[in-house]
Amino acid sequence: MLEKLNRLWRIFATGLSFATFGLGGLALRLLYFPLLQLFVREPKRQQRLARLAVHHTFRFFIGYMRALGVLRYELQGVEKLSRSGLLILANHPSLIDVVFLISLVPNADCVVKASLANNPFTRGPIRATRYLCNDSGPGLIQDCIASVKAGNNLIIFPEGSRTPLDGTMQLQRGAANIAVRGPCDITPVIIRCEPRGLTKGTPWWKVPEKPMHYFIRVEDDIHVSSQDVDAGEAAKAARQLTTRLHDHFSRGSQGHVGA
Repeated sequence: MLEKLNRLWRIFATGLSFATFGLGGLALRLLYFPLLQLFVREPKRQQRLARLAVHHTFRFFIGYMRALGVLRYELQGVEKLSRSGLLILANHPSLIDVVFLISLVPNADCVVKASLANNPFTRGPIRATRYLCNDSGPGLIQDCIASVKAGNNLIIFPEGSRTPLDGTMQLQRGAANIAVRGPCDITPVIIRCEPRGLTKGTPWWKVPEKPMHYFIRVEDDIHVSSQDVDAGEAAKAARQLTTRLHDHFSRGSQGHVGA
């Protein structure tokens, strides 16, 4: 009986969390960002303050979900994210992975779906923070490289969408192309969630039997050499790096929380 009541509470708390998230995004768009544009004229400072606001909002949201009993989490190696100019690549088991990562990175940049840029709840934050949009075509890779070189910490999920429940990963080559053509070293982040929740193809109200337990580990950088690019082998190097990243994230995501 207690387990059933706990699950019903977590269904309610999850819905409450996402309602709060949507209202928070709308408040940023209607209140904070217009005031920011009114009182801060310098574009780079506007962007920095906008990203800092999203960072703190996401930190609050994660803490809010934790207080409601929806999730728990453990962090390891997050001090590595305090550096600047990072290309942060992570696997993508759940809906809130990007929220977790941005909550850990004050000056985060990321690539967002074009649909989010037109969503009334997320349009304001995306425009104010100048996050990169994935509909920019062939120039997206160069935009990503420029972001890292400018000192931003760029967050990308090489899978492009959430990992299916069966755990089968299919990485796209875009992230590897950024790393190779930059060249940019990679800061890999392994995200595990047990039991799995907020997964691809699963409605938010189908919560797992127990609260989700996230384990997020920031690993040592993967060095990317410029030699392959100089030799005119960028495409081949990107394919090889994608395979290497696939193996790396597949192994890392198979462990158990707290391992």
